[in-house]
Amino acid sequence: MSALIGVSSRPRVVLPHCTPETIDGIERSVQRAYLPFMSVYLHEEDLPADALGSGPVAVDTETMGLQTFRDRLCLVQISDGRGDEHLVRFSPGSAYAAPNLRAVLGDPDRLKLYHFARFDIGIMQAYLGIMAAPLYCTRTASRLIRTYTDRHGLKDLVKELLNVDLSKQQQTSDWGAAELNDAQREYAASDVRYLHALKERLDERLEREGRAALAQACFEFLPTRALLDIAGWPEQDIFAHDG
Repeated sequence: MSALIGVSSRPRVVLPHCTPETIDGIERSVQRAYLPFMSVYLHEEDLPADALGSGPVAVDTETMGLQTFRDRLCLVQISDGRGDEHLVRFSPGSAYAAPNLRAVLGDPDRLKLYHFARFDIGIMQAYLGIMAAPLYCTRTASRLIRTYTDRHGLKDLVKELLNVDLSKQQQTSDWGAAELNDAQREYAASDVRYLHALKERLDERLEREGRAALAQACFEFLPTRALLDIAGWPEQDIFAHDG
């Protein structure tokens, strides 16, 4: 395991007239202000049992390529939105047992945040044997609400909504390498670092434009869409009237 700086936890202050969800949001906003002081942790084959706090988790994956059964799952990134990011690396020939990681991903009461959920949940279903839902996909939300642009990548979203510049230099990196360099680790961590904040901004717009229910229906369908990809219909629209 590799860590830069650890952050100690403090007792939660109870505020009058605040729901637990509101307090979680306040805590995350404060902690994001201290992101330069937070840590990126690298773990081998599984997540430590006590690594995450409660609430939604941001999740991403890195693979050897985009073909599910050809290109193995190399890395799962996960964050509870409180500042630290955890990277779980899988070696060639891994059994992908990862009981702690699987428990978090498979928890039906914990929302998982993704940027491109269709791919991430599909690759984790194929290798970890778990459908990591319920979920929220920032790319799907962006397509529903940012209809004034065709730029829905994470870099574009983070820049417009959070005014943060992300580097995508390591996007086509070798994630199966024996050692991940600092640039790879930072790139992987940044893919989950801003998803909680993006959800807040996107939700405001979805509510404003009356598309929140439509977005939720899309999120609930995504596991089925990912299973169709795995089963052999990755490109074909089976709902289309094309013959």
